[in-house]
Amino acid sequence: MLPSSAPPAAPHAPINVDVLIVGGGINGCGIARELAGRGARVLLCEQDDLAGHTSSASTKLIHGGLRYLEYGELGLVRKALAEREVLLRIAPHLIEPMRFVVPHDASMRPIWMIRLGLWLYDHLARRELLPGSQTLDLHCDPAGAALQPRWRRAFAYSDGWVDDARLVILNAMDAASRGGMVLTRTRCEQLRPVGERWRAELRNANGHVRSVLARAVVNATGPWAEAFLRGPAGLIAHRHLRLVRGSHIVVPRLPRHDTAYLLQASDRRVLFAIPYEQRYTLIGTTDVEHEGDPGQALADAAEIDYLCREASRYLRTPVQPSDVVWHYSGVRPLLDDGAQASSVTRDYRLELDTQAGAVMLTVWGGKITTYRTLALEAARRLGPWLQLQTRHDWTAAAPLPGGDMETLVGPGVLSARSRFTQYLHARWPWLPQDLAARWARSYGTLALTWLDGARAAGDLGMEVAPGLFEAELRHLVQHEWARSTEDVLWRRSKLGLRLKGAAVQRVADWLGRYAPSC
Repeated sequence: MLPSSAPPAAPHAPINVDVLIVGGGINGCGIARELAGRGARVLLCEQDDLAGHTSSASTKLIHGGLRYLEYGELGLVRKALAEREVLLRIAPHLIEPMRFVVPHDASMRPIWMIRLGLWLYDHLARRELLPGSQTLDLHCDPAGAALQPRWRRAFAYSDGWVDDARLVILNAMDAASRGGMVLTRTRCEQLRPVGERWRAELRNANGHVRSVLARAVVNATGPWAEAFLRGPAGLIAHRHLRLVRGSHIVVPRLPRHDTAYLLQASDRRVLFAIPYEQRYTLIGTTDVEHEGDPGQALADAAEIDYLCREASRYLRTPVQPSDVVWHYSGVRPLLDDGAQASSVTRDYRLELDTQAGAVMLTVWGGKITTYRTLALEAARRLGPWLQLQTRHDWTAAAPLPGGDMETLVGPGVLSARSRFTQYLHARWPWLPQDLAARWARSYGTLALTWLDGARAAGDLGMEVAPGLFEAELRHLVQHEWARSTEDVLWRRSKLGLRLKGAAVQRVADWLGRYAPSC
């Protein structure tokens, strides 16, 4: 039974909480974790699935934002670089170091500018876990194998890769483990002030309405933030958002593409080409003004052509639109400062509003790397109103669920995730190695909840689809709010890239029998 499915209230009585958080993306779930860990009674509602939109449609990077230096955003880069180190420590199963190679295009940026930028990137924040930048000769270095011979000089630097949707899920799980209530597929339809509280009406997918009384509301609705203020909250929005669509394509792994690349596009933007899910290459992203419903963001043909064309300027094997096996798009909510889409700030603003007599905190903008500092700032802003427990940045040292692998495998030369994968394979030798690696990467020590006591594959239940056993599906339904094949195969895993037809239908049939309706 999910922690959110049985609220501690009579059927018609309002649910009393300290904070109602509207929005189940990375910022909403991060704030829920932060506040629940400080003793607040938290309820988070999300109109769709957790990470259903922007937070599962990123380039999957935990990074300082090398290109933001070009726009003078040193403060944002410094903050993000410091967070990169923290997140690598608290989520070693989800986040891994990645080396990026930047082929030098003299027509784009001079060498001195790139060297200066990389020096700042190395030194703006304390760096302990990742190596510094260096210069490469692509005719001698293995990184040149996937590139056209005309590219001779390159620079290398380090950042992190993350499973973005799972990062959201694990923050929500931790919030729930600390007493928070998480309601997915539940829309906040109306807010009205009642004295110094908000009364909210929440409607789930079955049409059932719950009333909530909250001392504060956090508007973490991402690209819907402005519309939420003007609509259900009935407030004046003092800021405006630029809705910018970022699209990515996934193609079969390009020959000899074992390195991540940052590519300077002909329009002076940058693209990433990243090894992805063992068999694929991920290329992105675009920056296109988006009109219409943010929940219906789709890459158009021009974006796909652009990504293929610009990547093909560098890669030895050209990329064609016909190669694309999957593409995805997300709408980034950027603060409108009148700049071009590619240069609009990726930093966030928190706005505390008491104009209705009750407290409303709105999150404007943000990026996945700095979600935890945003949550910490939100707790500090709400603290005087909620009398929260004083806990100094507790999330900086508290592993996310499953991230405590070193308590089991100890320190070592290899990464904690690699050592944990070896541990799984040694203790359960009948477990296929690729499955052990996927479970270590996605769940860390959470996988032990269904592996402990298993003596053979049959103890994991039926293999519903290749590499997907009932034991994992039960965990996803009971503890991670999964309801649909989209939830399971595309957000909580990327098994949708290789499961097709009948296999997908078997997963749908299983969920139809065992997953709650909402």
